[in-house]
Amino acid sequence: MSATNRSKLIAKLHAALKKNYSVPPASPSRPLLEHALYACLLEDCPSELADEGLAKLEQDYFDWNEVRVTTVTELSDVLSSLPDPTKAATRLKSNLQSIFEEFYSFDLDHLKKENLGKAVAKFEKLPGMTPFVLSYIIQHGLGGHSIPIDYSAMVIMLVSGIASQAEAADGRVPGLERAIPKSKGVEFANLLHQPAVALLMDPSDKTARAMLESVAKGSSAELDEWLVSKKAAKKRVAKRKAEEREHAKQEAEAAAVAEPVAKAPAGKKKPIRSAAKATSTTNKPKAAKKAATPKASEVKAEAKPAAEEAKPSKPKKSAKKSASKKTAETTTKKKGDAGVAEAADTKKSTTSGGKKAANRKLTKRKPR
Repeated sequence: MSATNRSKLIAKLHAALKKNYSVPPASPSRPLLEHALYACLLEDCPSELADEGLAKLEQDYFDWNEVRVTTVTELSDVLSSLPDPTKAATRLKSNLQSIFEEFYSFDLDHLKKENLGKAVAKFEKLPGMTPFVLSYIIQHGLGGHSIPIDYSAMVIMLVSGIASQAEAADGRVPGLERAIPKSKGVEFANLLHQPAVALLMDPSDKTARAMLESVAKGSSAELDEWLVSKKAAKKRVAKRKAEEREHAKQEAEAAAVAEPVAKAPAGKKKPIRSAAKATSTTNKPKAAKKAATPKASEVKAEAKPAAEEAKPSKPKKSAKKSASKKTAETTTKKKGDAGVAEAADTKKSTTSGGKKAANRKLTKRKPR
């Protein structure tokens, strides 16, 4: 869409809003931190309920630091009158935590004296900051020109043709601040918030639908188509979440079954029988098993002769061993006899030779 056509539609929407809705009174002056916290409650919520929620927080808690350390569940109970208390409590706690971590204080009024760009940059980098909360802080707390558009207001921009699907997904409407001057910015934001929240809480709200038809014909039908697609998208999301939960449940069950097996002590492993052996033992009838296994008495009776037969007798000397022994004995005997005879001869020779040696001289032997 061209910038001119967009500006004409925005101007037409502003006129229709003023015709069908009354301008609310100006918001009270608050510290910069409270503007941020109020925006967390006001997003997709009627202003009356947001005022009530902020008053409850100030009444039930000692200071904002106590709110910061409170759980989302407890904050949701305090903000139970809001359309979606859990989302509001999450935004509130997240912004309080990020502001405390960034500035180490809940007094942010010194940022009003700084350059607007620097102050906006400090808020933009906070993790819990949403486009609606940031625009509300700029418009009401820092005195800048930025029109806060939340999800419900973006639906009106989408079905009236002011914003495209991609722009709606981005959360910003290009050229909105140029079409609406700064002096009318707060008025336009307050007027737009009323039908947006009314359609969010009741899609068949007649006043809001009539206002949309006056801006662009067929806007009411576009809204119906959008609601149908939204329901289909919700069903798809719910189905996907259910599948994810079922898958996680199956994985948990499988892990619980596998855990005892993994933790079992490594004891003695039972021998794995072969398939043939296992089948042969399992397929045998009981009668055959009984016949195959003898009684204990029979086993003992059969074991006695077998044991007697198995007793080893004294080993007989082999023929070879005995023959060799006899041969050794005879040789030693012969050697002994020969030795005795030799000793006798030697004795004789020595005695006779001794006598002869005394009568004759010893002659030298020639070498052979």
